[in-house]
Amino acid sequence: MEHLDVSILNTAPDIRDCLGMSDAVGDVNTVQQSAPTFNFKDHVDGIVSQVDEIEEKLNGVTQFYSSLTKKQPNNGKGGSAGKEREREKQFLSFKRQQQEAAKRESSSAKRMQELMRQFSTILRQLAQHKWAWPFMQPVDVKGLELHDYYEVIDKPMDFSTIRNNMELKDGTGYKNVREICADVRLVFKNAMTYNEEKSDVHVMAKTLLAKFEEKWLQLLPKVVEEETKRKEEEAEAHRDMQLVQEAANAKLARDISNELYEVDMHLDELREMVVQKCRKMSAEEKKKLGTGLSQLSPEDLDKALDIIAQKNPNFEATAAEVDIDMDAQPESTLWRLKILVKEGLEVKAKSSATKAANDNSKRKREICDALAKTAKKRSKKTSSNVDPLS
Repeated sequence: MEHLDVSILNTAPDIRDCLGMSDAVGDVNTVQQSAPTFNFKDHVDGIVSQVDEIEEKLNGVTQFYSSLTKKQPNNGKGGSAGKEREREKQFLSFKRQQQEAAKRESSSAKRMQELMRQFSTILRQLAQHKWAWPFMQPVDVKGLELHDYYEVIDKPMDFSTIRNNMELKDGTGYKNVREICADVRLVFKNAMTYNEEKSDVHVMAKTLLAKFEEKWLQLLPKVVEEETKRKEEEAEAHRDMQLVQEAANAKLARDISNELYEVDMHLDELREMVVQKCRKMSAEEKKKLGTGLSQLSPEDLDKALDIIAQKNPNFEATAAEVDIDMDAQPESTLWRLKILVKEGLEVKAKSSATKAANDNSKRKREICDALAKTAKKRSKKTSSNVDPLS
């Protein structure tokens, strides 16, 4: 197993080191410098919470635009600036779109009311027919002693029930003309189902159903026209709402960008404060740090080289061979490297320990299996050597 020098882990960077604080109890300097420490922690906690909130907002915006991209292919028109202006325009017209949607809904409701009024005329004409009387009220099941009526008929229906549903104003009545049409047909089909074909009620129901279908065919083109118009209006309303949502998300994205900029500025201030407070690293610590860097995984080593390059533009982090002079590195770089090395070696040590445990467990299983096989062979050999007559 690869040997790791974990001595660097025992000298993990402490916030007191970075802020140059003393451990002496009752030291006046310690008391004075404790305030910046707690203040720094409060700042960091606040920023972490703020970043979490911003990420949650950003995820919502990302999901919205991802779904929008899948549904609407790019037509290649206009640049990002043009799209931004268009979204801003859509956002400013939010109230106008709401008003137009309300007008469309009101207009559609009025047209449907007119269709229902015309259907009511058809229903009144049927009710005035001389054979309509059996269908005007609910069937008197008890009075007529129709004991099996509810076994044959699942949903009873009559003209008075239809008219009552048409007059309901609480939203529980009919929503469109086709619902009324279905119930009118049900009235006659129930009668034809329960009564024999040659009975008077059956004949009356069949005759009135034929008359109703004739009148319904006259009204049907208007119903189809209204349904088509309503679908178009619903599609238009959906597009408008999508545009409004897109504009709202564009504004939210701008707000998030501004918040992130403010957080970055705040973090820069805190980073500068920490750099100013960092104590100098000793020669022994630098030596251990160099040893720790040589034991990092390739991925973590790349991160370390990037950290060094941030403060040294001339440093070639991607070169085949690099020479790191610890004494030439700024204190802030050394502390960042120490944190990285500590975390990297901890992960590597845990991984090595897990691998060793797995290897030991595998070796134990192999030994146990080998012993079991040997014992089984000995048992068979002993059995074959026993004299059956002894």
